[in-house]
Amino acid sequence: MSKPITEIEDPRLVKALAHPLRIRILGILEQRSATPKELAELLDVQLENLSYHVRTLRDYGFIKLERRRMVKGAVEHRYGMVARPRITAAVWEQLPAIVREALDAASLDQIWDVVSRAAAQDKMSRPESHMARRVARLDEQGLADMSKVVGDAVDKLVEIEKQSAQRLRKHHGAEITTVLVAMLFDAPDDDGGAGAGSDEGSVHRSRRGARAVAGRRAAG
Repeated sequence: MSKPITEIEDPRLVKALAHPLRIRILGILEQRSATPKELAELLDVQLENLSYHVRTLRDYGFIKLERRRMVKGAVEHRYGMVARPRITAAVWEQLPAIVREALDAASLDQIWDVVSRAAAQDKMSRPESHMARRVARLDEQGLADMSKVVGDAVDKLVEIEKQSAQRLRKHHGAEITTVLVAMLFDAPDDDGGAGAGSDEGSVHRSRRGARAVAGRRAAG
């Protein structure tokens, strides 16, 4: 078994993630632990197929076995997330386009599912919630600077979450499960015209906390 991964610097490890089902498995285990049977039911796939992908994620160090117990004469395995690994920019650049597209598509499917369910359940009504879209015209230096800001913000949000977890354990306060999505990418061809770089078309609302973070490149 490989050691837990926090930062992906080997393109082979990224390719191991380039499967929509593995991205979805990580998305669930990021929130809570689960058995292969529970994952299969949640994702509506056959247990044998699901178990194969769980073993792959475990062997690469993305998830870990948290508990093993006997249930009705069979051994039940419960898995949890080890850490949310980040794909380095250098590795991302080395990946074949088809692998990048597969990872992006899987991540976007997961994000859209979370956002759609949250909107339907009125989970965006807090005054601290935040949504923003802004098209910015940048030079290469500006893009590099903005990318660093996003990366630093994600690191800070992870630290804030750790501090919150410590306070929750100490004071047993109410836990607020939140989702944060941070994105920075080249604008599509039909989104860089009038209004680019201005406040037109932007919607701003604040959001408190961060539970799931998709930064410059986050696996899952």
